[in-house]
Amino acid sequence: MSSSLVETVDIKAPVAVTWALWSDVSRWPAFLSHVRLVAPIDDRRFAWQLDLPGADKNFVAELTEVVPQERIAWKTTEGVHHAGVVTFHRLDDTSSRVALQIEYDPQGFLEHLGALTNLDSALANYDLGEFQKLAELEAAR
Repeated sequence: MSSSLVETVDIKAPVAVTWALWSDVSRWPAFLSHVRLVAPIDDRRFAWQLDLPGADKNFVAELTEVVPQERIAWKTTEGVHHAGVVTFHRLDDTSSRVALQIEYDPQGFLEHLGALTNLDSALANYDLGEFQKLAELEAAR
């Protein structure tokens, strides 16, 4: 059974700021609450370590599309089955919308429960809120 989620957040920061923050891999653990580590393997692949309720996950994800200040897409190549895209939309000179879409295959009881109860969406929404805080701080500097 495949699951998907789509979450968006409007941010008081221009696209250039939200793009710069999200495209900096070293910053991901600061706003993705379940991410312990993201380590570049090469210019397209990254090793991820997740700390999820009831399970730790390790996988390799590969960037499949990067359009500066518009979109970043990825898919896993090892470990869990997961793919996604984050898009950046200009609302005006000082604000933007960030949309996150993820497709994944829940594994085990806890992941199936998370998908069924929308806990995965709540976690994604929380992470986008953390991203919003960081981006708005960056824009205020």
